[in-house]
Amino acid sequence: MEIEIENTTYSIQQVSEITGLSKQVIRKWEERYQIVNPERLENGYRIYSEADINTFMKVKGLVDQGHTVKQAAYLVEKGGSPTDQSLLDSGWKKKNQYEELNEFVLDLLKEGTHCNEAAMNLILQQAYHQKGLELFIQSVVIPFLQEVGNRWENGQWGEYQESFASLTVRDFLVQLRSNFKYRENAPTLLGACLPYEQHEVPVLILLIQAMLKGWKTILLGASPAEGSIEKTIQKLEPDKVILSATTTFPFKQDPAILSKLDRFASDCKKTRFYIGGPGAVRYLSSGKQLQFIKLTHSLDEVLNKKALLE
Repeated sequence: MEIEIENTTYSIQQVSEITGLSKQVIRKWEERYQIVNPERLENGYRIYSEADINTFMKVKGLVDQGHTVKQAAYLVEKGGSPTDQSLLDSGWKKKNQYEELNEFVLDLLKEGTHCNEAAMNLILQQAYHQKGLELFIQSVVIPFLQEVGNRWENGQWGEYQESFASLTVRDFLVQLRSNFKYRENAPTLLGACLPYEQHEVPVLILLIQAMLKGWKTILLGASPAEGSIEKTIQKLEPDKVILSATTTFPFKQDPAILSKLDRFASDCKKTRFYIGGPGAVRYLSSGKQLQFIKLTHSLDEVLNKKALLE
């Protein structure tokens, strides 16, 4: 199976699978709002480009946010510079957060819809070899996982599709990380999900990005056993620790979980502690205070923006 990288076209069925729009809606939006103007084969079948798919997804995203199809089509056509006051009042500048999805992401979405593991792995492999690790993470892995999350939240994908797609990416990243080389005297970063936190891909991505900056990394994956974070830190004495909470589930299961880790961090003089993730942000925004664990919003903040590549 070979995937053409240039000038790939898609059938209306494939567009439907990628965008989540029915074929009837696609035809209606084309004919009524001239959202795209697809080419046609000699037999009359429509063929769509990557740009066409991104246009459909931009319009769909705006419609999901409350715009009419007419408003959304206008905004996408004008590139975010509407002059109609009603459109300006609709919050375009705040809501227009869509980023173009490249061909690899679109193909992953297509295969993820059908839970085709072999095809997804091939796409991931080709994207990695073409883009290199850093760009692969930024332009393929992260946008794909964000779209997977969006589709699960809005009901377009079921729980099995979301779990399958996330696990396929996780397994691929685990393999990449296992083959990564680092200096023996490199500083050490331990990344750990909090107990009861099942989403390990975000911390895995952070660790790979840290490795690109010269760090040796240690991973404690999904829902580590109670006490395992503390025991691992005591044994390995990493330079830094980043704790991950994508959801607030850990805090619901154990309201004292961060307080206990904060007290533990006070005794670890050689290690600096950080915590990140949407769940941690929501939990700490309620006024919870930590003395020795710092809430962080970026990897650069954790690593002090030092490449450490010498």
